Amino acid sequence: MKRFSISPRTDYTDKLAQLSFNFHKEYWLENSYYAFTSEDIANIERDTNELYEMCINAVQHVIDNNLFHLFDIPEFCIPLIKESWETDDPSVYGRFDFVYKNGRCHLLEFNADTPTSLYEAAVVQWHWKEDCFPQNDQFNSIHERLLDVFAELRKDYQIPSMHFACSYESLEDLTTTSYLQDLASQSGISTSMIDIADIGWNGVAFTDPSEIYIYDIFKLYPWEWLVREEFGQHLLERTTNWFEPIWKMMMSNKAILPVLHQLYPYDKRILPAFFEKPSLMRDYARKPLLSREGANIQLVRANETIAQTGGEYDESRSIWQELCLDDHDGFYPIIGSWIVGGESAGIGIRENKKMITDDMSNFVPHIITD
Repeated sequence: MKRFSISPRTDYTDKLAQLSFNFHKEYWLENSYYAFTSEDIANIERDTNELYEMCINAVQHVIDNNLFHLFDIPEFCIPLIKESWETDDPSVYGRFDFVYKNGRCHLLEFNADTPTSLYEAAVVQWHWKEDCFPQNDQFNSIHERLLDVFAELRKDYQIPSMHFACSYESLEDLTTTSYLQDLASQSGISTSMIDIADIGWNGVAFTDPSEIYIYDIFKLYPWEWLVREEFGQHLLERTTNWFEPIWKMMMSNKAILPVLHQLYPYDKRILPAFFEKPSLMRDYARKPLLSREGANIQLVRANETIAQTGGEYDESRSIWQELCLDDHDGFYPIIGSWIVGGESAGIGIRENKKMITDDMSNFVPHIITD
């Protein structure tokens, strides 16, 4: 894995506009890229698939041993999670965040419920590659795999129609959700888009603003927020199938990281992580259980804080994870490795000169060099 500088395409802003990629300013700079060998990609694909299986085992371990309290999950959600898990409610996608060093992925966290940067990973960077490096390949079958997943939902799960919901206030969320809606439509599913705030309850079922029942819905809205909404208790009615399913609450919570370390203490891909800071731990990242976009993170080296962010999660319980950073020419890249339909499907990269990846970190495309 190597970082290279490159001159942007002269008309790249026009091309991004043609792709309806409308939040690229200061986010997609197109002045660098990362190059991977085929061996690198094989390592990432293997590690992604194996770590996903470990996450599945970790969820089963939590359920079998009734460890929900470690995740700060509301009591009324536990039966829903168990039922959703036992009935194997299908999942569309998720994104691991890795540091890749010495031929091995190091798991930072798993964005299993509401991952974004999907459209740029699946579509935008592929168009960049076709223009700049048409002779090279890219680890990117995300688009095709998503089409397959929605086709399976239509055929195997008998889902003829689906609502898609997010907060319209977030252009990034709206772009991601609109992209997934388009994929579902291409797969033969009838779709409609609504603002998450417009979901209603009529006493029998969840409805959209037209009073149409919501039987199946993709929501780019965190489960930990959804269950605390005014209508959250009505989730117990099980009148609606939600994507991602509620069992994803377990994987998206950073409490899964200490559980993984307890189950796989000798696996180098799983960074040591703990619910209480060990007295001898001197280099670590302190992370709230449910923080997003790099909020309320503290990085410590030799017991000295080297980076810290604020945010709205300062009252949340935290976990302590062994510090893992990778410096490429003064930039700190994070590989977002996508799981689609339960299998590795491709990668996207975010980088920043700051050590903590946040919502302003740049998206950087990649190629395979051999």
